[in-house]
Amino acid sequence: MSARHPALAVHGALSRGVFAVTVLVSLAVLFAPGDDVPSAPPGVDKLVHLLLFAALALSGRWAGIRAGVLGVALVSYAAASEVAQGLSPLARSASVADWLADVAGVLVGLALAAGLLRRTPG
Repeated sequence: MSARHPALAVHGALSRGVFAVTVLVSLAVLFAPGDDVPSAPPGVDKLVHLLLFAALALSGRWAGIRAGVLGVALVSYAAASEVAQGLSPLARSASVADWLADVAGVLVGLALAAGLLRRTPG
């Protein structure tokens, strides 16, 4: 018998809700106008990108989205967000370095999910 709490079950309402909230947070972070983006020390922006996409990957896997589908979708979302930042009137700029941080976050999140969501026998 598993010692996990039913609320933490994969594909449960909580996992889907957490993923939905994480997507909404990502929309706010990635598409906020440049004036709304706080200034930060160098490198913090890349860390935010990495952590955001790791959270998307981890919560997406917890919600039951297959790793391959989720990985492709998130890498595409990251690329589209950078293009949108570069082409839109948001006063933000597109950055290959941000996209690479996003991709690294996806890989970190998928790796964490593989370890954390592995089912234990019993």
